[in-house]
Amino acid sequence: MSEKGQLFVVGTPIGNLKDISIRAISTLENVDLILAEDTRNSKKLLNAHNINTKMISYHEYSNENETQRIINLLNNGKNLALISDAGTPTISDPGYGLIRNCIKAKIKIIPIPGASAITTALSVSGLPSDSFTFYGFLPQKKGRLKKIKDLTNIDNTIILFESPYRLEKTLNQLFDLLGNRTVVVGRELTKLYEEIIRGNLYEIIEYFSKTKVKGEIVIMIGKDDDRINF
Repeated sequence: MSEKGQLFVVGTPIGNLKDISIRAISTLENVDLILAEDTRNSKKLLNAHNINTKMISYHEYSNENETQRIINLLNNGKNLALISDAGTPTISDPGYGLIRNCIKAKIKIIPIPGASAITTALSVSGLPSDSFTFYGFLPQKKGRLKKIKDLTNIDNTIILFESPYRLEKTLNQLFDLLGNRTVVVGRELTKLYEEIIRGNLYEIIEYFSKTKVKGEIVIMIGKDDDRINF
C-alpha cells in the first residue's frame, strides 16, 4: 500500500492577487490536485501565477461521497491542496468537515499561512487588538437579534463579516441593541476601491445611507468604553 498523501490548507489573497506567499505558490504548483471552492474564481489566481495544477470543486454543498473520494485520493498517496475563494480556508469558508475526516483517517494536514480579512482589517482599525472576538456572519433570520444582544456581554473588540446587501440593516440593529458604539468598517480590503470608515455607529449609518455598498465587508465594534472613541 502506498504512503498516504498530505492535505495542504493554503491561504490565498483576499483581493489583490499579489498577496500570496512564495510557499503557497510552490505548494499549489507541486500538489497533485487543488480542491477549490469555485474553480472559475480560483482559475484567475492560478493564471496570474502560471500554475497549471488540475482543480476540482470542493464547497459547502459537497456531499459525503465527494468527501470520501477526496479521502480515498489522500489514502492512495495523492497530495492535495485546499483553497477557498479568498483568504484562509475553513475561516467562515468550507473545509471544516474535510479536516475532521482527514483527522479520523490519520492524514497529515499542513497549514500554509496566508491572508485573512480578520487580521488585515484589525491591524489598521485603530481599535484594541490585544484581544478580540470573531463572530463571522450573523444569522440571516432565526436567532439574529439574540446573537446581537449577546454581543453586549463581550468586553473586547468584536469582528463580524457582512454582505453588502445586509450592511445597513446590521448597522441599525447594532445601534438599537448596543448603543452608539465606536465602529470601523473595512470594505473591499486590498482591492482597488478599498475603504476603511471609522466613527460611531450613528456616523457610520449616515455615511452608508448615502453610498451604494459593494464588495466584501468586515465590521469591527469597539467595546463600551469612551476611551477608544475616534
